[in-house]
Amino acid sequence: MLKSLMVGLVGLSLATAAVTATAAEEEGYTLAPSEVNLNADDSKINVTEVFWYGCPHCYALEDPLNNWASDLPEDVEFQRLPAVMGDNWRPHAQAYFAAEELGIVDEMHGDFFNAMHQDGRQFTDPAEIADFFTDYGVSEEDALKALDSFGVKSQINRSQATTRNLQLMGVPALVVDGRYIVSPRSAGSLENMPLVASRLVEQVREERASQQEAE
Repeated sequence: MLKSLMVGLVGLSLATAAVTATAAEEEGYTLAPSEVNLNADDSKINVTEVFWYGCPHCYALEDPLNNWASDLPEDVEFQRLPAVMGDNWRPHAQAYFAAEELGIVDEMHGDFFNAMHQDGRQFTDPAEIADFFTDYGVSEEDALKALDSFGVKSQINRSQATTRNLQLMGVPALVVDGRYIVSPRSAGSLENMPLVASRLVEQVREERASQQEAE
């Protein structure tokens, strides 16, 4: 009797999970295996773009995503996370985190993308990245130190752990509230990704309002 009951509960749980996953896919997103800590401000709804500078789809997403992010309400926090899914991804993640550490990431981000996808630069050598950073008032020495710093290495380890926990199969991806994942495939196109993210932001806002009322 007990065994039959347990089997029934397991079956019901699996069926519920399948229905939830199907509903999510129909709405343009997938569910993260478990909620992931993205070092976000708890008072805001976090949207994190997971990307790679070498990815042409990430590059194509830049304009629609920047336009969307420039007009977000005050209760929404947008951030970027460079993924490390291969050895050739690592130098580009180093570049992003080093630029962040040096305070030039907002200035160099779009230019770094352009240099790779328009000018054909590879940026696999720290010396080449350091030279690129000099255009933003940073000395090569300081750039090289930042690229090899403990803080940047820690950020790369965190990025690897985060993408592993999210079980991402590729980029770009938008992660909303550490729970909902929007990809080009789930959204139907790159251009639809910010639209799906907006719907999820509203969903999270409603969830939080309901929780506050219940308390």
